[in-house]
Amino acid sequence: MSVPVRSLHCADAREAEDLAAFLARLLHYDRAAAVRLQAGGPQGPGTSLAVFGRPPSFEVLAIRAARLGEPAELDVTVSAGELLDAISGAGFAVPVPVTGPPWAGVLPPRGGWRELPGLPAAPAIHGAVTAAVAEFRTRDEALPAERRTRAERDRIGREIWSREVGGTPLPLRAVHAAHSLGFLRPGAPVALFATSSWLRLRTPFGSVAVRAQGTGGLTVTPTRSA
Repeated sequence: MSVPVRSLHCADAREAEDLAAFLARLLHYDRAAAVRLQAGGPQGPGTSLAVFGRPPSFEVLAIRAARLGEPAELDVTVSAGELLDAISGAGFAVPVPVTGPPWAGVLPPRGGWRELPGLPAAPAIHGAVTAAVAEFRTRDEALPAERRTRAERDRIGREIWSREVGGTPLPLRAVHAAHSLGFLRPGAPVALFATSSWLRLRTPFGSVAVRAQGTGGLTVTPTRSA
């Protein structure tokens, strides 16, 4: 389904600035990144724009919401770079649709989420990420020359970032992604939600969603898309 190119306006310039910062971070990890934009739904136009991206280094879905100045209905996949270039003040023209990567055609469910207990306090979460990054560097530097390969580094990374956070099934890579994308900030609350097959780490600045452990790779529930 294609949609005509049109302009949208955020509720204020700060919303647009935060959206631009999110897009810039996605492009840091993938210069050809695409994002899926959704506003409104079955109930009609909505005043919140959801922007979905998938930074390849973390194997998660990142979600950033922006308040709109007026209701809109939109569901389209576009170039993250073109969207970033289009932002001016509080408004932007929606770029022409692109043929998105496989993940862009499907998304986690909108409803049915329940909060999970056991997530550590924000300072402990920050500490876990810092410690994990330091551990990776130490183990990488300790590798002998003949084992200093991409495959060996990936193995170390998978072992570290697949660890669970606190008493939850959330993998540490989801927290690392939230930190790297600017979603984790000092003093900001964090919460963990789940469906039957998805986990979602939510902060006031964005969310990270991953497939729950034991259900296979990154898979999603089909939804309408451009």
